[in-house]
Amino acid sequence: MPRCIVAVPVRNEVDRIGPCLRALDGQAEVGTEAIGVVLFLNNCTDGTAQAVAALAPSLRLRLRVIERDFAGAQAGWARREAMEAAAAWLEEGAPDGVILTTDADSRVPPDWIARNLAALSRGVDAVAGTIALDEDEAARLPEALHARGRLEGAYGDLLVALEALIDPVAHDPWPRHATRSGASLAVRLPAYRAAGGMPAVPLGEDRAFAAALLRADARLRHAPDIVVVTSGRLDGRAPGGAADTMRRRCDAPESPCDPRLEPLARALFRFAWGRRLRRLHAAGRLERTLLWAPWLGIGRGEARRIARLPTLGARLAAIEGASPLLAFRPLCPGVLPGQIRRARTVLAGLRLGARGLRRLATSGPFPPALGQASEPTGNA
Repeated sequence: MPRCIVAVPVRNEVDRIGPCLRALDGQAEVGTEAIGVVLFLNNCTDGTAQAVAALAPSLRLRLRVIERDFAGAQAGWARREAMEAAAAWLEEGAPDGVILTTDADSRVPPDWIARNLAALSRGVDAVAGTIALDEDEAARLPEALHARGRLEGAYGDLLVALEALIDPVAHDPWPRHATRSGASLAVRLPAYRAAGGMPAVPLGEDRAFAAALLRADARLRHAPDIVVVTSGRLDGRAPGGAADTMRRRCDAPESPCDPRLEPLARALFRFAWGRRLRRLHAAGRLERTLLWAPWLGIGRGEARRIARLPTLGARLAAIEGASPLLAFRPLCPGVLPGQIRRARTVLAGLRLGARGLRRLATSGPFPPALGQASEPTGNA
């Protein structure tokens, strides 16, 4: 009975499904008897099913192929169906097993499953890997798109580093990243069920699933050592997905950045309040007193409703959704260089201060250094 099931939604990937499956079949350090793969072929019209049938006899891993035609098909629905089939397979004999998911246009490294299992073994419930574009396909993309990507990546990395320093969480330590992509996700089956499964939303199901995990207080690790190679094409299968985003940025270079890339001052405000709210929760004061609510522009009635929510993750998500001061306001790429310079200055100052506090703490009863996790078992 497999204990790791990989769920792969597939639509018209006749040229890419072979490399995807061979990469999964070549996993090292984990016996093939422990690995199963669910291919959910939805609305395929290009010979993908025939390509899978031709390749299947040469694979060592266990493969289940589901074919479905559905007029209302969309990306979130397809991934949910694939992951639900994976969950049902585990429930046949491995209820404590792991569901992984990747994309049909992606190639996982030989130690992908082993690295995900290693991360899970450190006490987390789910693992998000990161992605790299296929080098050959990336080389055909416009240089302006790469230049913008480098700026967004640099600023995004700085924000992650600042958050890790200001509002650290023990189970997701630095170094980490902020990617939550369906190209590389792993989750324990009980956590998958507790979060309500993969949301069947038309767009961004991977981020929505990560948010559902956090609302359920699952421990999500953003592992920087797990990297999956994915397509750099501009003719994607999911409307509004990564390919459409890249094409839109080619057509409109000043289109807004990813929503999480917000002005530095607003990001620092968010991180500081995340730390404060987690500490209030740890002290049992988040639900006892509502004095935090006016500072965030939240009315008393809404604050009482939030305080009654069952998990810290649900409360934090509700606070972020209710506070006008925590609404995301994405940047345009033209302002990124200035934001990067300021973020580097702030990060350098915080790191210097944190080192000083740690040195002082070794010689007397001083408060915890800035980099110490504010709540050992807190939600990321």
